[in-house]
Amino acid sequence: MINYHPTDKQLQQFAEGNISSALALVVSAHCDVCSQCQEKVDDINIELSSVIENIRAHDYVDPAFEKMLASIMHLPIVDTKPVVAPRIELDGRFFDVPRPLQRFVKNTGNWSHLLGKVWQAPVDLGDAGMANFIYMEKGGRVPEHTHKGTELTLVVDGEFSDGLADYDSGDFIIMDNEHIHSPHSNAVEGCLVFSIVDKPLHFTSGIARLLNPFSHLFFK
Repeated sequence: MINYHPTDKQLQQFAEGNISSALALVVSAHCDVCSQCQEKVDDINIELSSVIENIRAHDYVDPAFEKMLASIMHLPIVDTKPVVAPRIELDGRFFDVPRPLQRFVKNTGNWSHLLGKVWQAPVDLGDAGMANFIYMEKGGRVPEHTHKGTELTLVVDGEFSDGLADYDSGDFIIMDNEHIHSPHSNAVEGCLVFSIVDKPLHFTSGIARLLNPFSHLFFK
């Protein structure tokens, strides 16, 4: 069950196109699996369409633009064959990912072992930068840390906890320097997440603090 969602303000900004490409990607992926948030975005889009129509009704619109818009609206529907959705693979196990993330599967690098039972695969987002698929096996844990910037996370498959809350598939999570947490999974099947950070992590506990000079190498 999905319990954590983007705020109404974030959904509004997403519909208006007024958020960063990284945040837009994670919000879009969340909406793909969350009917509640998708309905909110659909309602916002209807409102925005009404505003645009009202502007067009009262202001001059270039006839050439109107002609182009009409031609786009009347383009024929292309009959395409069903395409097998790309999936993430780790040790013979395949994971379905939300549709907005599927185009990046081909840009996902090899899995590497990070810490204990935690694995990472970098994802090239092009102009939007880099992201990571992170998999925690049962018993896997990321050492306690905070963030120098912002961390955007979507739970793709499974469950994990971090000392602040318990998360399930589809949950949308934002962390920053006001949060200290230690993600870990006790789920039998582990947990796969998609994560984007804009600045390095800062480890806050135990021997992991020795990693801080090299934290730019983790989850970059």
